[in-house]
Amino acid sequence: MAKITDNMVYIGKKPTMAYVLAVITQFGSGQNDVIIRARGKSISKAVDVAEIVKNKFVKDAKVAQINIGTEEIELESKDKINVSTMEILLKR
Repeated sequence: MAKITDNMVYIGKKPTMAYVLAVITQFGSGQNDVIIRARGKSISKAVDVAEIVKNKFVKDAKVAQINIGTEEIELESKDKINVSTMEILLKR
């Protein structure tokens, strides 16, 4: 997965439209590409955000690339689990 950049939006527990607004704000501030990043159960919300942005708000945005992977996370109990990750690159 890519390192943290200014044009990256992390998907979490907020409502979907909060992330849609974040992506639109990135495009409005002059970014030509925005990375939507999610892991675990938030992956489906990331796909929703990308589709809402490109179909309703930024009509000229296209999905340029999708990266999937797995991260190993250590829990408080010192157990390690694997979590799926996804990055969606939207370009104008």
